[in-house]
Amino acid sequence: MKFSVIIPVYNRPDELDELLQSLTEQSFSDFEVVVAEDGSTKKSDTVVKKYKKRLQIIYFEKSNSGPGLTRNEGAKKATGDYLVFFDSDCIIPKDYFLNVEDYLTKYPIDAFGGPDRALPTFTSIQKAINYSMTSFFTTGGIRGGKKSMDKFHPRSFNLGVTREAFDSIGGYGTMRFGEDVDFSLRLLAAGFSTALITDAFVYHKRRTNFRQFFKQVSNSGIARINLHLGHPGSLKLVHLLPSAFVVCMVVILLLSFFFPVLLLIPLMYSLLVFIDSCLKNKSIKVGLFSIIASWVQLFGYGSGFLVAVWNRLILKKGEFKVFEKKFYK
Repeated sequence: MKFSVIIPVYNRPDELDELLQSLTEQSFSDFEVVVAEDGSTKKSDTVVKKYKKRLQIIYFEKSNSGPGLTRNEGAKKATGDYLVFFDSDCIIPKDYFLNVEDYLTKYPIDAFGGPDRALPTFTSIQKAINYSMTSFFTTGGIRGGKKSMDKFHPRSFNLGVTREAFDSIGGYGTMRFGEDVDFSLRLLAAGFSTALITDAFVYHKRRTNFRQFFKQVSNSGIARINLHLGHPGSLKLVHLLPSAFVVCMVVILLLSFFFPVLLLIPLMYSLLVFIDSCLKNKSIKVGLFSIIASWVQLFGYGSGFLVAVWNRLILKKGEFKVFEKKFYK
C-alpha cells in the first residue's frame, strides 16, 4: 500500500521545513510527498531542495486558488493508492503511517481522519487554541479523538482517502471555507466509508493569534450554513450550540445589570475551562489563555453562524465571508 502525502502551502516555508523533517523520521517509508505552492510570495523551493535525497518529493507552483483546489492539483500529480492530506502547519509523529497501515490492513475503509494534539514545545497560545479546538467544553471533544454520534467527517489537516473515492466524487469543491466538510459529506453521500483512527494523530501548530483565530472560526460558522444549504440534513443540534451560547451570554450580560448574580454563570464556565485546561496542560498560563481561546472560539463561530442564518436563510442572499483573508495565510 503506497501513500501520497499532499501538502498545500502558502507563504510558510519555515513550517513546511518542520513538516518535511518529521516525514523523514517516519518508521514506515512507502510514501511520496507532493508539495503544491499556492501562489506564494515566500516560496518553499529552497526548503524542498533540502529533502530531495531524503524523501520521494514532487514540488510545483500554481496561481493562488485556496487550499481545496490546490489539493486537487496536488492529487493530479500523485501516484499512491491512498492520498493523505496534511496542512503545512502540522508535524507528523514517527509512527503515523505505521499506525495507519496497521489499521487499514485490519479494517479496509475508503477514507480516514485523525485527531490533532499539541507538542510540549508549542507556545502557550498554541496550546490554548489546541485546547479550545479539542475540548469537550467547546467542541464536544470530537476533534480531540472521541467518536462522534454521527458518521465521522475527516478534516483536511489530517485526512486520507483512496484514489478511487477521491476521483469518484471529483475531489474538493470550490468552497473556500468548510471545503473539507463538504468533501466528507460528498464522500458519505456517495456511499464511501470513513473512520477515525485515534492513533493517527498529528501535532497541529496553528500559527495564529486570537484575532486571526476569531476570523477563522467566524468563517467556519458561516460555512456551516452554506453546507446546510448544499447538503440538506447535514445541520445537527451540536452545530447550534455555539450560537445558543452567544445568545445566552448576551442575555445574561444584559440581565446582570438588574441581577448581578447571573454573572456567576460565565464566571463558572471560565473557571471550569481553566481547571480542565490546567490539568490537561499542566500550566496555569495555558489555562488562562484557554479561557480566552474558548470564548473567542464560541463567540466567533456562534456569531458567524447567526450572521449566516440572517443573510442566507432569512434574507436569501448568496454566499459571503465576513473577513476577506487567505484561509491558511
